[in-house]
Amino acid sequence: MTGGGLIRPLTLTVGLLALWQAAVWVSGAPPYILPGPIAVIEVLVQKYPTLVRHGAITASEILMGLALGTVFGVLSALVLTAFRPARRWLMPVLVVSQALPVFALAPMLTLWLGYGMASKVAMAVLIIYFPVTSAFHDGLKRTDPGWLDLARTMGGGRMAVLRRLRLPAALPAFASGLRVAAAVAPIGAVVGEWVGSSAGLGYLMLHANARLQISTMFAALLVLAVFSLTLFFVVDRGMRHLVRWQPEA
Repeated sequence: MTGGGLIRPLTLTVGLLALWQAAVWVSGAPPYILPGPIAVIEVLVQKYPTLVRHGAITASEILMGLALGTVFGVLSALVLTAFRPARRWLMPVLVVSQALPVFALAPMLTLWLGYGMASKVAMAVLIIYFPVTSAFHDGLKRTDPGWLDLARTMGGGRMAVLRRLRLPAALPAFASGLRVAAAVAPIGAVVGEWVGSSAGLGYLMLHANARLQISTMFAALLVLAVFSLTLFFVVDRGMRHLVRWQPEA
């Protein structure tokens, strides 16, 4: 990133910290309600090893959920496109996966899969699955009909058409779905940790809240925000490289 590119995020960060401190001064809120940024930064320094340890667990849950949700979403979109009868079976699954609130499913997943990492990964997969499947399926369906007619005229088989036409044409839509998935992936993991866990940033936030350690809560939230933003920008940069032939809007 160039020096000019660093100025904007640094300016924004400083501005947000200034607004935060101003809100503390104007409201006169006590530290156990709204701690100032200086207090939170002190906690970040003091509890750095603890935050890193719990953050690594949450990051592992998010990354595993993103990977599995993407794989399942891509496979489901391919099945929906290749086999029309499969839509009658898979479409209800897609709808149900979004119709049921994630917060309602979290206790059941914890009961079935335990308090370990499996239930949190499953929560992240449920959230990621729909945007990836929906976006990739739409991209596969919207391949230019002229290209498909030309490929059939030239004797192209289904696999050749899928590999050389449908998949490249669907990459922009897939990129959009994956960006959305990267943005919402942390929700599943953290909600799962809130319902039941013994480690992770969500667990640390609940533990701190029960003891009115609000600065620790904010510190954990900041660590989660930094990781989430980093994940989104990494995915966004990767997707831009993947569809580098597409003109920018």
